[in-house]
Amino acid sequence: MKKLFDELSYEVSKYTTQKYSTSFSLGILALKPSIRPAIYAVYGYVRLADEIVDSFHGYDKEKLLKRLKSETYQAFEDGISLNPILHSFQESVRQYDINRQLIDQFLHSMEMDLHKIDYNSELYKEYIYGSAEVVGLMCLQIFTEGDKQQYEKLKPFAMKLGSAFQKVNFLRDLKDDYQILGRTYFPFLDMSVFDNTVKTLIEKEIEDEFKEALQGIKKLPGSSIFGVYLAYRYYLSLFEKIKKTSSQNILQQRIRIANSQKLLVAFKSYIRYKSAYF
Repeated sequence: MKKLFDELSYEVSKYTTQKYSTSFSLGILALKPSIRPAIYAVYGYVRLADEIVDSFHGYDKEKLLKRLKSETYQAFEDGISLNPILHSFQESVRQYDINRQLIDQFLHSMEMDLHKIDYNSELYKEYIYGSAEVVGLMCLQIFTEGDKQQYEKLKPFAMKLGSAFQKVNFLRDLKDDYQILGRTYFPFLDMSVFDNTVKTLIEKEIEDEFKEALQGIKKLPGSSIFGVYLAYRYYLSLFEKIKKTSSQNILQQRIRIANSQKLLVAFKSYIRYKSAYF
């Protein structure tokens, strides 16, 4: 009967993904069905930690994150958790032999979010690695399904894609991160002088990472290539909209892509993919 709980746990992670991210949900639908549950599980777990540090205002965030960390390691030891999201995650970690050090680094970056940090270049790289690049590497271990040689070959590209996604998020969320959470991730950024010149410098860095990541996407297994390419195209469309938005407007609103626009992006991405144009 545990099979019912396993199924429920993956469904909770799937619903969490669908509730929080239309873009990733559509991207996951384009993956091979057999690997979708594990990707939902990774997203569900990452989202759970993100919500603790970003949204649970009025609660003891440090205490909640410590509890999640403790319950994560306990779940690995026991092979089960009564938390459905955590249960599906630990199952996927076991199934695909996901490196535990990646999870350690992710939790470390979440802990960094609990404190006001003036990010210099080194701390910025450390945070990006733990909050985004390792998530890309967890997913890559699922995509490569145990092929360690392929994993090592694609690892730098997965890190670049995770980094690009995260930096787009930083620009998208600049207003809320600064005004509500008191965070500024970009190193040495003085928000009082954030202008189009500074914004363009950040965008150039992201643009270079997107270009490099695309070369790796083309080398992914057939089971995952279109799903990852679709997520890439979603984020690229968001990035293009951010580039067209002035620095002052970035500080006043959160930039979004309408669901109708996402469907158009999906259609165009499929055409490009099938024509080997990407």
